[in-house]
Amino acid sequence: MPLFGAALLTLSAAGSVHANEQPPVEEPSLLERYTSSAQDLILKGFELIGINYRFGGTNPDTGLDCSGFVQVVYKEAMGILLPRSAREQSEVGAVIDLHELKAGDLVFFNTMRHAFSHVGIYLGDNRFMHAPRTGAEIRVDDMRQSYWIQRYNGARRLLTR
Repeated sequence: MPLFGAALLTLSAAGSVHANEQPPVEEPSLLERYTSSAQDLILKGFELIGINYRFGGTNPDTGLDCSGFVQVVYKEAMGILLPRSAREQSEVGAVIDLHELKAGDLVFFNTMRHAFSHVGIYLGDNRFMHAPRTGAEIRVDDMRQSYWIQRYNGARRLLTR
């Protein structure tokens, strides 16, 4: 019996964690890190909803155009500096298909008779936030509306995690 008791003590001690030791911390998965980054972007974008559109606008205090909105959101939420125009922003990141869209991806439209003239941030469930036009405010729209379906140019993914 003493041998059995010693073996039992050895086994129970082997599985214990001492008070000064900490269990290993699990790193968040790639999906969790991506989701967190996308959430930061979306929350920053939501803070700007209701701000007036201003052509050429890059300052939330005076108004933002579509690419200025995207630029501010990515800079303030992620520290990512994007080019100024929607056209230039369309040249950054990985090209993705419509069915691959995830929250935080950039979506592009032809609204001025040339490709990639408008940009917004995809939210999920076919919705995106953007600064639409003079006289309007930053808002959320549905990409399934015929106006947006007819003008869709593609999407880019900037978030890698």
